[in-house]
Amino acid sequence: MPASSSTDPRFLELHGSQWRVVVAVPKKLHSKLGTKLKRPLHTDSLSEANRRKWDVVAELKGIIEQASADGSAGDGLKKRLLNEAVALRRLRNSTLIAQDKENLNEEIAHRAEQLAGSPIGEDEYGQLAYAPGKEAFALEFARVARGEQTPVDEHHELFMSTSHVNRRTKADDERAMSVLKEWLEQEGIPAYLQAITKREAVRFCDALPSLKKGLTPTTLNKYISRLSVYWAWLENRHEVDSNVWIGRRLKERPKTADEKERPFTDEEVKALLKGDATPEMHDVMRIGALTGARLDAIVCLRVKDCDGGTFTFKPQKKEPGPRDCPIHSALKEIVERRTANKSPDDPVFPEWPGPKNPKSLRERSFKTSNEFTAYRRSVGVEEDRKDRRRGLINFHSFRRWFITKAEQAGQPESTIATVVGHKRTGMTFGVYSGGPLLEQARACVEAVKLPSLEKDGG
Repeated sequence: MPASSSTDPRFLELHGSQWRVVVAVPKKLHSKLGTKLKRPLHTDSLSEANRRKWDVVAELKGIIEQASADGSAGDGLKKRLLNEAVALRRLRNSTLIAQDKENLNEEIAHRAEQLAGSPIGEDEYGQLAYAPGKEAFALEFARVARGEQTPVDEHHELFMSTSHVNRRTKADDERAMSVLKEWLEQEGIPAYLQAITKREAVRFCDALPSLKKGLTPTTLNKYISRLSVYWAWLENRHEVDSNVWIGRRLKERPKTADEKERPFTDEEVKALLKGDATPEMHDVMRIGALTGARLDAIVCLRVKDCDGGTFTFKPQKKEPGPRDCPIHSALKEIVERRTANKSPDDPVFPEWPGPKNPKSLRERSFKTSNEFTAYRRSVGVEEDRKDRRRGLINFHSFRRWFITKAEQAGQPESTIATVVGHKRTGMTFGVYSGGPLLEQARACVEAVKLPSLEKDGG
């Protein structure tokens, strides 16, 4: 059971046998007010001190606010006050004692009155009138504290901490929230969950291309998708009534057949494998061609990931965990050479150690990819489009080539999917089957042969 607010020691300390209120002063105001403001409550009863303290806390915080710059709620001060309102709401929601909740309601009302400041006159109905800006903020504070308004990003940090996604996706989450808040401010819409209706969600999606000029619909749809995941999480926790982002998506121009990224042709694979690449690039290309693995999974291999005749590739994209892929007989020399006299945790490709900054969102294979692109173009293997950021062929084309060759060799689609880490489709293979045996996976891998590098192509 939550603790009673009558025993809540916040803002209280004993001075001798009597309780007094203590409020910390922001560091920038220490020269004006000292480090703390204190006021005696003239009681030795903690429950009585809790009943008396809220008026005093409000008064002392008013002194601090008045000493801050010109006394108005600037961005920093406003954020601190709204954080205070959120803390009050959480305490209010956690208490099960009616009197405690009533005490907190009184505190919220007193704080709102303090934030509104002194009346500046009367309105046309004879009611006290306050400075419009201060009155509006006081109402906002009270609504947040009572749970009527929830800051749009209040739960975002918790959501991120429970999301089992990679750092790049988390970066997309942060960018999506930043863009949404930017748009809300631009449109003069309060940045609260309750203010974002389906209509506002549609308006935001319509505005996205102009907010983030130069980004493709594919990238912008990532932001919408991440907002939708956040809202679904909020809906599950009963923080919102519904997910307003369902069905929201920017229309992407369909690609024609000659615009889609494609596998390498056998002639292109020959050109790449016969070219004057570095030894490590030659090794990476051959592993890519004979496993269908993604570049980063290859570059991140450790010695212990090559034990027992299989590669253990780290999970990529939506793969639930590491996966094993039989080592093709044509790759055994490469594996033996690169793992000889090394410790289990040593990298197979130390030539590409990855970004030095541990906070970098770049994959370890970032430089590998750039080097491969430069090499690929140097041997004349390219197919670029002026209207596309990426060409139609890249290192991923080895993956497409492997899948194509395995299919042409008569290997079952479900086995190919297991080998390359694709989700197996259908109820039978996707739900009930435990997957092909290692022998079947090995047969699939061995069915793929590199094209002959002899000049006559024989």
